[in-house]
Amino acid sequence: MSISSNPQPLECFLSKLGPLEAILFDVDGTLCDSDPIHFFAVRELLQKIGFNDGIPITEEFSLKNMVGKNIEEIALALFPEWNHEKVMKFFDDKDSLFRRLAPEQLKEINGLSKFCKWIADRGLKRAAVTNSPRPNAELMISCVGLSDFFQEVVIGDECERSKPYPDPYLTALRRLKASPGHTLIFEDTATGIRAGVAAGMPVIGVVGRSSDKKSLIEAGAKFLIEDYEDPKLWIALQELDKGALNMSWKGSI
Repeated sequence: MSISSNPQPLECFLSKLGPLEAILFDVDGTLCDSDPIHFFAVRELLQKIGFNDGIPITEEFSLKNMVGKNIEEIALALFPEWNHEKVMKFFDDKDSLFRRLAPEQLKEINGLSKFCKWIADRGLKRAAVTNSPRPNAELMISCVGLSDFFQEVVIGDECERSKPYPDPYLTALRRLKASPGHTLIFEDTATGIRAGVAAGMPVIGVVGRSSDKKSLIEAGAKFLIEDYEDPKLWIALQELDKGALNMSWKGSI
């Protein structure tokens, strides 16, 4: 299923959410292009411990075994014999290396600042919802200049269950006091999309370097965009603005 094969234009779909109340974002790969930094950090640490006889892992290996997965799933694929303590030590070290590299290397997804200004200008509620550890999430949000933008930052491990379960997104809805029928989610992985769909909200898939369009659609994404400069998105937002203006005029008559 391709984007163009969807019989309903994005603007028609978004109009059904009006009045739009809230926007929820994943962080890794959705707000910022963090995958290359994560990949470098994991590859370096795996080489240090002699994984795969010291042969560096490839991006294809990372996509298959790590991207979009939680720690338990990754550990099962990479270190099935390791105990919990050893697994957590490895990922703590990886996250420490990631945080050292991120401030100089992390870049926002194209068009993010423009889109966030659109959201803020209209007074929409907003939250970041991620499976990343809080120190990572808060650093990434800071690196793209959005520390004061988000009203809530929901961490999967701080909920009863993390993505792909709906708990993090349901937590964000509750904290924002927003309705699922008037809230939109942006995600870049099948895991996150399944979480949003399970929480009863429509999800737009952001096609990043690690995204597979087919898997995003199969996970339940209503539409896909290349980034936040995608013309389809801005046509839809302009239509939303027109609809809000028309409602305002009707209310004043």
